[in-house]
Amino acid sequence: MMAQPKVAQALFLSLTTGPLLLAVLTSRTLASLMQEIGQASEEIFRGDRLPILNVPPTSVSEAADHPPS
Repeated sequence: MMAQPKVAQALFLSLTTGPLLLAVLTSRTLASLMQEIGQASEEIFRGDRLPILNVPPTSVSEAADHPPS
């Protein structure tokens, strides 16, 4: 009489183990991917890789301080 619930529990456990392991592996992979994307985007927005912009002065006093080149 007790064999039926134990078989059902064992069957349930064996059926849920695969998807659970797959979910753990997928979450690890996604976390690693997100970290790599974050590092790559950080490299894109680093200041030493951006071009120097020549911004014209906006006021008369700034124009006197910075002669045109």
